[in-house]
Amino acid sequence: MPGRWDPWRGCHRCSEGCRYCYIHKGDAKRGIDTDVIVRSPRFDRPVEKKRDGGYKMASDLIWTCFASDFLLEDADPWREDAWNIIRERKDCTFLFLTKRIERFAECIPADWGDGWDNVVICCTVEDQKNADRRLSVFRDLPVRHKQITAQPLIERIDIERYLDGMEAVTAGGESDRDARPLDYSWVLFLREQCVRQNVAFSFRQCGTHFIRDGVEYTLPVRLLCARARAEGIDFSPFSGGGITDAPEGDL
Repeated sequence: MPGRWDPWRGCHRCSEGCRYCYIHKGDAKRGIDTDVIVRSPRFDRPVEKKRDGGYKMASDLIWTCFASDFLLEDADPWREDAWNIIRERKDCTFLFLTKRIERFAECIPADWGDGWDNVVICCTVEDQKNADRRLSVFRDLPVRHKQITAQPLIERIDIERYLDGMEAVTAGGESDRDARPLDYSWVLFLREQCVRQNVAFSFRQCGTHFIRDGVEYTLPVRLLCARARAEGIDFSPFSGGGITDAPEGDL
């Protein structure tokens, strides 16, 4: 199983995709103010050592900053230290998601060059407006490993013109009692685009309200990922793929 590293936690809603954010919902239940951004007490987790000098965290894929956004403005004072950890653990692959890709240039380390081979950046989009705004920036950035997450997908989107250079696209619905419905035809439309461009595609999660062939179903949260897998529409043109094993919730 991949590891997980949250160097800081907390975030601010920044677009329609954040309306029912699972981090905000979970924090509200625990009486935590998500808008207060805090550095994690386990900030150094990827470089913590065992008594024999080896790393406690195994060489593996590491889900990074899934309780926040790696490019969040509030985290600017800590990001250089985070890059130093990523630089040290070249034996690990660090994958992070962001809705703030326009901040990329001001957030990368001085030695970034054309990208680091152990960093995967996944740009999150939810509707056509934000897909056009974010992906028009993302496609031209010096990043070696690029992915797109369309989750929560809240409308039909056309991203085919942005797929050149992308390694994978992941789609999923919204999980909440008041969630906006996910129409299965939107998912299939995304898949068609990926197949034409030979880009890996994965359907990670149905929506709580899921429309298939014109019929709307209400699904329990615990079954959303399993129901998506049961559709059997993932597409893998090469070894690799999307982020189908990421922590559950709307990304």
